[in-house]
Amino acid sequence: MQKKRLIKVLVPGTFDPITNGHLDVIRRAASLADEVVVGVAASFEKRGGPTFELADRIYFAQEATKDIENVEVESFNELLIDYANRIGAKAIVKGLRAMTDFEYEFQMTAVNFTLDRQIETIFIMSNPEYSYLSSSITKELAKYGAQVSVLVPPVVEKALHELYGKPDEAKSNRTEALARALAMQPRFKKDIMK
Repeated sequence: MQKKRLIKVLVPGTFDPITNGHLDVIRRAASLADEVVVGVAASFEKRGGPTFELADRIYFAQEATKDIENVEVESFNELLIDYANRIGAKAIVKGLRAMTDFEYEFQMTAVNFTLDRQIETIFIMSNPEYSYLSSSITKELAKYGAQVSVLVPPVVEKALHELYGKPDEAKSNRTEALARALAMQPRFKKDIMK
């Protein structure tokens, strides 16, 4: 009889902020692996820096995943492949929403494979309900007064309200309808802010 191996995977990201799409990928990874590390990247250099401080992004991820037993949240500020090695991850899990995600992630996977052939990359296709969703779109909607409760966990919704103000009630129903419509029509992702 073969002994079962314990599998640890890494779900990395900037999570600025964590969305329900991120959570979907994390939950699905948790159903496949024994242990999941959500690695919150410092990403200080990313497009002018993240909106939320690293400590806030870690807190949001911890609060959003606290009901998932086999998930822990950490931060990192090093090459992804080095971090995966340091924590003993056997695979890196990435969510894919569209072909543009695939092209970028395919390139990153090739680089990571060149650096370390022992760590696999697992792609989880986005749930169609979240295929349009990104942290950037969520922040943009919140900035202009739209309701974001269907897009993010409550802890993030509260933080977005504190940052941008409470949503405009007239826009609340529009946002929920938009979220439902976009889940059915992911090709409209680029038109969301027109």
